[in-house]
Amino acid sequence: MTTAPPPLVDADWLAARLGRPGLVVLDAGVGAHRHPDVRIPGALPFDLDGALSDPASPLPHTAPAPSDLQRELRALGLDDDSTAVLYDGAGVYSAPRAWWMLRAAGFDRAAVLDGGLPAWRAAGHPVSTERPAARTGNLTVRPRPGLLLDRDTVAAALTDPGTAVLDARSHDRFTGAAPEPRPHLRRGHLPGSTSLPFTELLTPDGRYLPLPALRTRLAAATAGRPRLVASCGSGVTACVLAFAAHLTGHPSPAVYDGSWSDWGRPETGLPTATGE
Repeated sequence: MTTAPPPLVDADWLAARLGRPGLVVLDAGVGAHRHPDVRIPGALPFDLDGALSDPASPLPHTAPAPSDLQRELRALGLDDDSTAVLYDGAGVYSAPRAWWMLRAAGFDRAAVLDGGLPAWRAAGHPVSTERPAARTGNLTVRPRPGLLLDRDTVAAALTDPGTAVLDARSHDRFTGAAPEPRPHLRRGHLPGSTSLPFTELLTPDGRYLPLPALRTRLAAATAGRPRLVASCGSGVTACVLAFAAHLTGHPSPAVYDGSWSDWGRPETGLPTATGE
C-alpha cells in the first residue's frame, strides 16, 4: 500500500483492503468504549488508557515522550511506510486522538474509521475474538511541534484575538452546571473559550457530519478567528474537533494536551469561568 490513505475512511474502504501487506488496524477505544474481546480481524490495541499515554504524568492521556512513543508504535508493527487505520468502539470518540498522536509524531499514513466498530458491524463485516501477534516495526518518530500544546501556550492563546479555543466537553460541563467526572477538578471552563461539544460534529450513529456541515459549525464557533485550539476533559475528544478542522482544510488546528484535567486542578491557581 504505497499511497497514503484519506484521513477518514468508511467500513467498506477498510474491508476491501483488510489483510493487505503494510496495513495495520488499531483499536484505540478507551474506558467503557474498549472492546478487548471483539475486534476487527487483525486489529491490535492502541492503548490510550495504558502504554500509549505517559505513565509518569499525573494527568490522564498525556502523550508519551517521543522515545517511548516510538517504542510502543514499533511494538504494534508500524513501519514508516505502513498504513494505519484507527477505530474505537463508540463510533467516533477516541480514534481521532490516536490519529492526532501519530500526526504529531510525524506519521501521516493514518486514517480514522468513520463510525468505528459499530459502523463496521452494521455494514455486515466480520469481527474476531482472537488477538493477533504483532511483529516489530521500524517506524521513526519525528516530532512535529505545535500540534499538542501545553498549559502556558494555551494560556497565551486565550489572550490572542486571532485564536479560538474550543471546548469539546458537554455544554453543562462547560458552564459548570454539571460536575466533572474527575471529582478533584473544579467546575467551569477556560476563560475566553467557546463551547462546541464534540457530539455536535457527529451524526446520531457516531459518524462525522458531511464536510459542509462541519465547516458551518466550526465557522460559527471560531467566529472568523484564523487559529484554533481544541480542549476537552483530558485531550481525547478535543481531537474530534481538531480532526474535523483538519478534514475541512483548516491550516493549523492544535490540541491542549491535558486539557481540563490540567487546567481545572485547584493547585494550579489558574482562573476559571462558569456560565455561558
